Amino acid sequence: MDAGERYIKGRGAQVNPANRFLKSSYDKEEFEKEEDWEKFQKQKTQVLFDDSKTIVNKITSEDIPLELSVNPYQGCEHGCIYCYARNTHEYWGYSAGIDFETRIIAKPNAPDLLRKAFEKKTYTPQVVSFSMNTDCYQPVERKLQLTRKLLEVCLEYRNPCTILTKNALVLRDLDILQELNKHQLVHVSTSITAAGEDIRSVLEPRTSSIKTRLKIIEHCARLDIPTGLMFAPIIPGLNDADMFKVLKMAADAGAFWAGYTIVRLNGAIAEIFEDWLYKAFPDRAEKIWHHIQSCHGGKVNDSRWGTRMRGEGKIAEMIRGQFKIYCRKLGLNERTCPLNTAAFRRPPQNGQLELFGDY
Repeated sequence: MDAGERYIKGRGAQVNPANRFLKSSYDKEEFEKEEDWEKFQKQKTQVLFDDSKTIVNKITSEDIPLELSVNPYQGCEHGCIYCYARNTHEYWGYSAGIDFETRIIAKPNAPDLLRKAFEKKTYTPQVVSFSMNTDCYQPVERKLQLTRKLLEVCLEYRNPCTILTKNALVLRDLDILQELNKHQLVHVSTSITAAGEDIRSVLEPRTSSIKTRLKIIEHCARLDIPTGLMFAPIIPGLNDADMFKVLKMAADAGAFWAGYTIVRLNGAIAEIFEDWLYKAFPDRAEKIWHHIQSCHGGKVNDSRWGTRMRGEGKIAEMIRGQFKIYCRKLGLNERTCPLNTAAFRRPPQNGQLELFGDY
């Protein structure tokens, strides 16, 4: 079996490239024996625990209109091949490839750390965003429930928050989301990157199906919880033709808004994505690769604020124009739903707090 035939079903990355921060590492793409490949192919997900000191991160990027982020997990079993968060796994000593999908770091003290941050006298109420790095509703959340506990803390203090997810597990927490929404404290966005399962299943192998993700929008809209769509990332030559269909499905489901980004392959992601692309879509891999380059000045990566997520050049301009026309036609982005920071409070520390009611 040659390297071109080796495709790991159910995983995004097909390789484990060397960690740039380590002087020496074992490249798991080179196997001395066939049984080494078999063992590598069947790796199970490991959940590791980290005793974090802080959980709230200030967002300083000029082109991201958000304030604070909270990430209860590092690494993501969803396995989205394009995920920009893959590079951050190298800071933990792991590879951005299959390690990112199979070695998940959980922060069990995250809810206590968030409560501690809200209690600081210097803290002023700001919007907290979940899933700015990895998905807060990835599979491990079903058991650990760290995201649910974090939302409970936001409700305690009436601090506004936003959620972006590819997992229908968020519907488990509709009870808390409804309570947050009573005080205009929550937005829920769903990321959908394709109109069909044929692309979704290899692009984002362990995420909820498209049909199930549309149910997130439907349920939130029915409860009048502000909800929207991220068509991201757009990979020209692969999923850009799905734009109108995806936006229409979301609008029909009740989405208030829509956004998009164009794929960029920074750091180790370029090698991981290219390897995956030629294995998953060999018939159009070269075309897709060149289209991505055309959106970033001949490169596949771009770190410049303002252009990194929108791209430049003819293809990027066409995508931008189509997106605006489609949103206008479908009635997306016509209304705003501001989040409420004025409701913030520090609850009494003695006695049992009633989360779902005034006191």
